[in-house]
Amino acid sequence: MRRFFLTCLLALACFLPTMLASNPADAASMTWRMRSFDKSAVDVNFHSKNRKVVWPANGQVFPLANFEERRFKISCVVGEQICYGAWQRGNPRKAWGVGKEGKLGCQNCCVTCTDNAVTGVYRLNE
Repeated sequence: MRRFFLTCLLALACFLPTMLASNPADAASMTWRMRSFDKSAVDVNFHSKNRKVVWPANGQVFPLANFEERRFKISCVVGEQICYGAWQRGNPRKAWGVGKEGKLGCQNCCVTCTDNAVTGVYRLNE
Protein backbone atom coordinates (compact mmCIF):
# COMPACT_ATOMS: atom_id res chain seq x y z
CA MET A 1 0.00 0.00 0.00
CA ARG A 2 2.84 2.36 0.86
CA ARG A 3 4.53 1.66 -2.49
CA PHE A 4 1.27 2.40 -4.33
CA PHE A 5 0.91 5.70 -2.45
CA LEU A 6 4.49 6.72 -3.28
CA THR A 7 4.00 5.80 -6.95
CA CYS A 8 0.84 7.92 -7.12
CA LEU A 9 2.57 10.80 -5.37
CA LEU A 10 5.51 10.63 -7.79
CA ALA A 11 3.18 10.54 -10.80
CA LEU A 12 1.27 13.53 -9.47
CA ALA A 13 4.51 15.43 -8.86
CA CYS A 14 5.59 14.76 -12.46
CA PHE A 15 2.33 15.69 -14.18
CA LEU A 16 0.90 18.43 -11.94
CA PRO A 17 3.13 21.25 -13.29
CA THR A 18 2.16 20.33 -16.85
CA MET A 19 -1.52 20.16 -15.99
CA LEU A 20 -1.47 23.52 -14.21
CA ALA A 21 0.51 25.29 -16.93
CA SER A 22 -1.44 24.02 -19.94
CA ASN A 23 -4.41 26.37 -19.64
CA PRO A 24 -2.60 29.64 -18.85
CA ALA A 25 -0.02 28.92 -21.55
CA ASP A 26 -2.79 28.72 -24.14
CA ALA A 27 -4.29 32.08 -23.14
CA ALA A 28 -2.84 35.14 -24.78
CA SER A 29 -3.65 38.72 -25.58
CA MET A 30 -2.89 40.55 -28.77
CA THR A 31 -3.29 44.14 -29.91
CA TRP A 32 -4.62 45.16 -33.31
CA ARG A 33 -3.80 48.59 -34.70
CA MET A 34 -6.33 50.13 -37.10
CA ARG A 35 -6.68 53.48 -38.84
CA SER A 36 -9.66 54.65 -40.87
CA PHE A 37 -9.45 56.89 -43.91
CA ASP A 38 -13.15 56.62 -44.68
CA LYS A 39 -15.35 59.74 -44.72
CA SER A 40 -17.75 58.05 -42.28
CA ALA A 41 -17.28 56.32 -38.97
CA VAL A 42 -16.21 52.69 -39.24
CA ASP A 43 -17.12 49.79 -36.98
CA VAL A 44 -14.64 46.99 -36.33
CA ASN A 45 -14.81 43.48 -34.89
CA PHE A 46 -12.55 40.45 -34.86
CA HIS A 47 -13.42 36.84 -35.74
CA SER A 48 -11.71 33.60 -34.78
CA LYS A 49 -11.35 31.14 -37.66
CA ASN A 50 -10.90 28.29 -35.17
CA ARG A 51 -13.75 28.93 -32.75
CA LYS A 52 -17.14 30.63 -32.84
CA VAL A 53 -15.85 33.74 -31.11
CA VAL A 54 -16.22 37.40 -32.06
CA TRP A 55 -14.62 40.35 -30.28
CA PRO A 56 -16.20 42.37 -28.83
CA ALA A 57 -18.96 39.98 -27.79
CA ASN A 58 -22.73 40.33 -27.66
CA GLY A 59 -23.14 42.21 -30.94
CA GLN A 60 -20.95 45.10 -29.78
CA VAL A 61 -18.46 46.83 -32.08
CA PHE A 62 -15.26 48.80 -31.74
CA PRO A 63 -15.91 52.29 -33.20
CA LEU A 64 -13.29 54.01 -35.31
CA ALA A 65 -13.68 57.65 -36.38
CA ASN A 66 -12.36 59.09 -39.64
CA PHE A 67 -8.54 59.41 -39.59
CA GLU A 68 -8.42 57.97 -36.09
CA GLU A 69 -5.86 55.33 -35.21
CA ARG A 70 -6.80 53.01 -32.37
CA ARG A 71 -5.48 49.92 -30.65
CA PHE A 72 -7.82 47.06 -29.84
CA LYS A 73 -6.65 44.47 -27.32
CA ILE A 74 -8.31 41.07 -27.35
CA SER A 75 -7.79 37.82 -25.45
CA CYS A 76 -7.24 34.82 -27.68
CA VAL A 77 -5.86 31.29 -27.72
CA VAL A 78 -2.27 30.86 -28.86
CA GLY A 79 -2.20 29.53 -32.42
CA GLU A 80 -5.74 30.49 -33.45
CA GLN A 81 -6.31 32.60 -36.53
CA ILE A 82 -7.97 35.96 -35.86
CA CYS A 83 -9.34 38.08 -38.72
CA TYR A 84 -10.54 41.65 -38.60
CA GLY A 85 -13.84 42.78 -40.04
CA ALA A 86 -14.60 46.45 -40.61
CA TRP A 87 -17.43 48.26 -42.36
CA GLN A 88 -18.76 51.75 -42.86
CA ARG A 89 -21.28 52.46 -40.11
CA GLY A 90 -24.77 52.01 -41.53
CA ASN A 91 -23.45 50.44 -44.75
CA PRO A 92 -22.10 46.90 -44.18
CA ARG A 93 -21.70 46.50 -47.96
CA LYS A 94 -18.70 48.84 -47.81
CA ALA A 95 -16.39 46.58 -45.86
CA TRP A 96 -12.79 45.61 -45.27
CA GLY A 97 -11.25 42.38 -44.07
CA VAL A 98 -13.87 39.69 -43.45
CA GLY A 99 -16.65 42.26 -43.01
CA LYS A 100 -19.31 42.59 -40.35
CA GLU A 101 -20.38 38.95 -40.23
CA GLY A 102 -16.90 37.51 -40.82
CA LYS A 103 -17.97 35.88 -44.10
CA LEU A 104 -16.06 37.88 -46.71
CA GLY A 105 -12.85 36.59 -48.20
CA CYS A 106 -9.77 38.67 -47.57
CA GLN A 107 -6.05 38.80 -48.09
CA ASN A 108 -3.73 39.76 -45.26
CA CYS A 109 -6.52 40.37 -42.75
CA CYS A 110 -5.84 37.42 -40.45
CA VAL A 111 -3.11 36.99 -37.84
CA THR A 112 -2.09 34.00 -35.76
CA CYS A 113 -2.57 34.71 -32.06
CA THR A 114 0.64 34.88 -30.06
CA ASP A 115 0.95 36.37 -26.62
CA ASN A 116 1.62 40.11 -26.56
CA ALA A 117 1.54 40.37 -30.36
CA VAL A 118 0.99 43.84 -31.80
CA THR A 119 -0.03 44.08 -35.44
CA GLY A 120 1.14 46.65 -37.90
CA VAL A 121 -1.39 49.39 -38.69
CA TYR A 122 -4.26 48.18 -40.84
CA ARG A 123 -5.25 51.15 -43.01
CA LEU A 124 -8.90 51.08 -44.01
CA ASN A 125 -10.02 52.60 -47.33
CA GLU A 126 -6.66 52.67 -49.06
